[in-house]
Amino acid sequence: QVQVVEDGGNLVQSGGSLRLSCTVSGMIVRINDIGWYRQVPGNERELVAAISERYGTEYGDFVKGRFTASMESGKNTLVLQMNTLKPEDSALYNCNAIVDTGRSTGTYWGQGTQVTVFS
Repeated sequence: QVQVVEDGGNLVQSGGSLRLSCTVSGMIVRINDIGWYRQVPGNERELVAAISERYGTEYGDFVKGRFTASMESGKNTLVLQMNTLKPEDSALYNCNAIVDTGRSTGTYWGQGTQVTVFS
């Protein structure tokens, strides 16, 4: 079994910062890809930032240098540092990991963490 747990969502004023973390645990041989996605009710889910061996680090077009994704050294934890937040960044942020358990490779999602930015 693989678990994905997100943390760090909060209510923050426009221009502020938040640090989200996504920790993957369980039967992990290898994390092939890991990333943050966000969704607002009524809209499609969109990529925020993802890390993979094939493509390196990718960001959604709207990020424009405001966010930085990185893996914590020695841990299966993806950190998303978000600066200069805007009200339009308000969304449910979900973490996704594609994990090789040694028996199979599967896609795992966390429950999400809510980010709300007020002006």
